[in-house]
Amino acid sequence: MDVFHSHPGWIEVITGSMFSGKSEELIRRLRRAQIARQRVQIFKPIVDGRYSHEHIVSHSDMRIDAELVENASEILEKLNHRTEVIGVDEGQFFDTTLVEVSNQLANAGKRVIIAGLDTDFLGNPFEPMPQLLAVAEYITKTLAICMRCGSPANQTQRLVASKDRVVVGGAGSYEARCRRCFEPEVEEDQKRDEIVERLKKPRSAS
Repeated sequence: MDVFHSHPGWIEVITGSMFSGKSEELIRRLRRAQIARQRVQIFKPIVDGRYSHEHIVSHSDMRIDAELVENASEILEKLNHRTEVIGVDEGQFFDTTLVEVSNQLANAGKRVIIAGLDTDFLGNPFEPMPQLLAVAEYITKTLAICMRCGSPANQTQRLVASKDRVVVGGAGSYEARCRRCFEPEVEEDQKRDEIVERLKKPRSAS
């Protein structure tokens, strides 16, 4: 999607499962804006330090310089008034203030591009991405490849034991799954089976 100087501000959202190319697409659009000599600023949440604290980095190791922010309001504090294009990665790690900030920037004539997961490890909508999808002018849904069967994948399968909604990780902690192969409750089933097996074992004499 190219930049047209006469166009008013707008919001673009790139969303999908992990390993679906969201960050790659975000980086591609931001690089094209830079090539077009647009003034670009890029932000990422401080919680995401998997590959670099100074770059947005895709799983395929594409990268672009970025600034760390603790919350969405800090984007406004760090924003240069001359900036024309704002990129935000891992939108799901922000609270709903990101929606207000994005609208404010778009209303001020800025182009706002946000990438993030649309669902969590249980397959539930991952706020604030659903709210951003509702207000965005342009939406891109990316699909990964299911690691079980090779079909198009739109779910993120967690492979580590945790009930926390936010567990930052990459390959080894998560994999892409299609609708048929996605097992959101497998973690709880495994724990239950382990408990049953322990109860079956005879206790050693003290």
